[in-house]
Amino acid sequence: MTAPCPPPPPDPQFVLRGTQSPVHALHFCEGAQAQGCPLLFSGSQSGLVHVWSLQTRRAVTTLDGHGGQCVTWLQTLPQGRQLLSQGRDLKLCLWDLAEGRSAVVDSVCLESVGFCRSSILAGGQPRWMLAVPGKGSDEVQILEMPSKTSVCALKPKADAKLGMPMCLRLWQADCSSRPLLLAGYEDGSVVLWDVSEQKMCSRIACHEEPVMDLDFDSQKARGISGSAGKALAVWSLDGQQALQVRGTHELTNPGIAEVTIRPDRKILATAGWDHRIRVFHWRTMQPLAVLAFHSAAVQCVAFTADGLLAAGSKDQRISLWSLYPRA
Repeated sequence: MTAPCPPPPPDPQFVLRGTQSPVHALHFCEGAQAQGCPLLFSGSQSGLVHVWSLQTRRAVTTLDGHGGQCVTWLQTLPQGRQLLSQGRDLKLCLWDLAEGRSAVVDSVCLESVGFCRSSILAGGQPRWMLAVPGKGSDEVQILEMPSKTSVCALKPKADAKLGMPMCLRLWQADCSSRPLLLAGYEDGSVVLWDVSEQKMCSRIACHEEPVMDLDFDSQKARGISGSAGKALAVWSLDGQQALQVRGTHELTNPGIAEVTIRPDRKILATAGWDHRIRVFHWRTMQPLAVLAFHSAAVQCVAFTADGLLAAGSKDQRISLWSLYPRA
């Protein structure tokens, strides 16, 4: 008997249209901030941020704060209804969206026009930490917010030759108050920095091409990175803060724009330059689905806590998928 063929991948649950520009960033806002129904923020090449209701499947607000320059990163703060947006206009805007407002209440001037998205470390405290690409081409600047006080600049030694930082991930172990930063670099390396001591704890050569994005599962002390090349790299962090490559997963085509682990740490999704969204089992890295809906490069992927997956593409569409719902 021949083995049964696996079922074909599903179609999107629905598709959002109306950005009228390639989609470069996605972020879900859930819980009290979204008042019951998740909101989806999308950042476009034309500099606009659209706020989508998943109930009506329409944009409820459009934010225009980046002078027509591409929006590359979006993040909400845990306190109140505040949104951060980063643009290629060298500005990071802080928006107040409470009670129907849509005002920029503060901004940070960035000193690098590269592709590197910022990262935050924020609990429920009024103060929070922000990592941004720094003044030097290989630097990462750490700021305390909202005061914009400089904490430090993380700069590799001259002989490291890492190139530009391409992606950043601030995090903190549950048992520690020390902020740490994972950074992917132009030379294909992933580096762990101790922010308090301004020192490089560990560096691994994961990729032959620039690291385009990474995600980290702090509970399992395990991370994943994607590059401009054909491989996903899985790596781990031991108790001595040493990174170690655990394995690589070869892809059919080169180019991963973003890689995101679902909040329950069961599956992950990648945004591919080959127009595909790929879904993997996080523990085993078994491929689960290849979603072929978009007609141009997929630039970003994001999950809700209950498992809805959104993907944004250069084809100006945002697809939403219900895959392997959380038990």
